[in-house]
Amino acid sequence: MQKVRFYKSVQMKIVLIYMLLIIIAMQIMGLYFANKLEATLKTNFETSILERLKIVEFSIKEEMNKTQNEDGTQLEDNLSSIINGLSSGDITEVQIISTHSRILATSDENNQKSIGQRSSEAIVQSALNSATQMENIALDDSSKRIWVVAKPIQSGGKVIGALYVKANIESVFDQMNTINKILAGGTALALLITMVLGIFISKTITKPISDMRRQAQAMAKGNYSRKVKVYGDDEIGQLAVAFNHLTNRLQEAQSTTEGEKRKLASVLTNMTDGVIATDRKGKIMLINAPAQKLLKSEQNELMGRSLTAVLGLDEEYTFEDLIHMQESINLNFSTLEQPYIWRATFSVIQKETGFVNGLITVLHDITEQEKIEMERRDFVSNVSHELRTPLTTMRSYLEALSDGAINEPELGKQFLSVAQTETERMIRLVTDLLQLSRMDSREYELNTDFVDFVKFFNRIIDRFEMAKSKEITFIRELPVTPLYVEIDTDKVTQVIDNIISNAQKYSPDGGSIRFTVTANDGELLVEIKDTGMGIPKEQVDRIFDRFYRVDRARARSMGGTGLGLAISREMIIAHNGKIWAESIEGKGTSIFFTLPYGLVDEEDEWD
Repeated sequence: MQKVRFYKSVQMKIVLIYMLLIIIAMQIMGLYFANKLEATLKTNFETSILERLKIVEFSIKEEMNKTQNEDGTQLEDNLSSIINGLSSGDITEVQIISTHSRILATSDENNQKSIGQRSSEAIVQSALNSATQMENIALDDSSKRIWVVAKPIQSGGKVIGALYVKANIESVFDQMNTINKILAGGTALALLITMVLGIFISKTITKPISDMRRQAQAMAKGNYSRKVKVYGDDEIGQLAVAFNHLTNRLQEAQSTTEGEKRKLASVLTNMTDGVIATDRKGKIMLINAPAQKLLKSEQNELMGRSLTAVLGLDEEYTFEDLIHMQESINLNFSTLEQPYIWRATFSVIQKETGFVNGLITVLHDITEQEKIEMERRDFVSNVSHELRTPLTTMRSYLEALSDGAINEPELGKQFLSVAQTETERMIRLVTDLLQLSRMDSREYELNTDFVDFVKFFNRIIDRFEMAKSKEITFIRELPVTPLYVEIDTDKVTQVIDNIISNAQKYSPDGGSIRFTVTANDGELLVEIKDTGMGIPKEQVDRIFDRFYRVDRARARSMGGTGLGLAISREMIIAHNGKIWAESIEGKGTSIFFTLPYGLVDEEDEWD
């Protein structure tokens, strides 16, 4: 933030306002004082002149009464001697006027020629009419202000003349000028003192405000550690306390907000579901990593784009439709190589007033759920089919027996044998299903023991070799030295039995089965390879699925349930191993599985 210049600052404004108030106050006081003083001085001046005239007026009146029948010249001389004493610094001229407006005497030595002449002053005529007249303020030839008064001289109720006086009132105005200069000097001194005091006083107001301004700038940058100094307990001090309290609350709110943002960011980053937030126009303003991965786009490519366009819903739905959407929508992003299905759930961001601010879309991966649902449907279908076939066969043969075939010994015996075979087949199927169910729910324990796998494997091969019904050659490529592993012998025996049984079933006469065991770093690799019909390349990875058969008709005729390899996979996984197949159609199939393997010390070996 730009620094405030002094002439634009609050401090300068306070000083100017303070000085203007002082100037206005001084002007009002000065005008009032000057006017009152001027009126008082003028009144005192006039009163002084009039008081002096009262003394002279009596002498003039006596002289005029005494000399009324005498020669006029003697009267003028007597009157002149009376008024000559009145001339002073204040009174410049005194004239005595007869009732005929003729000047009888004057105190002005330079104006003696006016004696005997008629006076043309209007106020003299008014005075002769028994009215005292005063005039303010005239200018004489010397540009000095004078005060003029004409007063009638009465005797016996009759006006016998008039007294006309000119007084120099300039001295009054000179005094006023001097006083005004003193007032102006005092005002200037008062303004200077006021300005200095105003600067110091304004600092007491502006300094806390400046501190709060700097604190506000620091808060804008995210720094809440600074505190405003409290200079007093007045309103500004209380404002500083409130500002510090606000800073603490903002710091707490900022910390809480940052914490919530980090939590939200952590949740959005680590959650497996995709989250997309839009504004009220349906434009994307927030998207997390799983949603970006689903849409196979970077964040900067998706921000600001329409939600319906990004999700591929613009042909079916508008943004308003999604706002009012109550049900979830399944989004199919599957490819030929891999299924990919997500469920989109929409939640409206809405104010208490009902105004819609945007939309939150949660994308949940339901690929596995759909896959499990499909497998469940296939499982029910397969189980139903597998049970229906032997039951249908048994019902047919039992109906034949009930219709009379039981009375024919050979035919009845054959029909009962078929019914027994189908019953055993159903028992095997149910047993396998129960075993898979226990393994799925982990309701089993491995009874492990350390065994020499080479010797253990040889015994199983010997058993099959002795009981084989085809001309199949067993080829053993097994180590000479013992290889000890920790396994559940019953379950691993079942795995090997399933693999060897399948190898025998699908190997022709004259074929061979090769058995190989190699010890690698940390694991034991077992391979059982036949020279049978093989498996098509696109179906190799599916032979471990439940009820899956490459050739359903042939496999069913051979008595299989389609669960043997699925059970084998679960058992190997329970031993922390892996199982897989490699096959060339028409040349044979190899089944591989691994078991954890580690060297043991001689003292730990079995006796």
